[in-house]
Amino acid sequence: MAEDKVKVKDKDKKDKDEEVLTVSDDVLAVCAINATLKTDGVAEMAGGITNTISKSIRGKELVAKGAKVTRNNDEIDIDLHVIVSYGCKIPQTAWDIQENVKNEIRSMTNMRLNAVNIHVEGVKKNDQK
Repeated sequence: MAEDKVKVKDKDKKDKDEEVLTVSDDVLAVCAINATLKTDGVAEMAGGITNTISKSIRGKELVAKGAKVTRNNDEIDIDLHVIVSYGCKIPQTAWDIQENVKNEIRSMTNMRLNAVNIHVEGVKKNDQK
């Protein structure tokens, strides 16, 4: 990863001494995960191969399990890997996740996202643990 922080500038400040707030990728990922897990139809986040490797080597799970933040210049993309609940409408659930994540990131950091990509990794029955 080239750089793990995003700078947020206050648009109301016009002078050269404007303050800059930096937000790390992990903070963005945690905000996205929280918004995702609050969405109806989402059972849990899917860890994928990265989480498995981290758990094997480091002995602990990643903070941002199931979320990946990618940046190109001022554009921010978030990829979310989820497991949905059986019986939910997957297209509607994916749309709701996208809206919730965009709103959460916007309210917490005042930043706009370029894309929120949803990857449905599986379906969990209601009686599965």
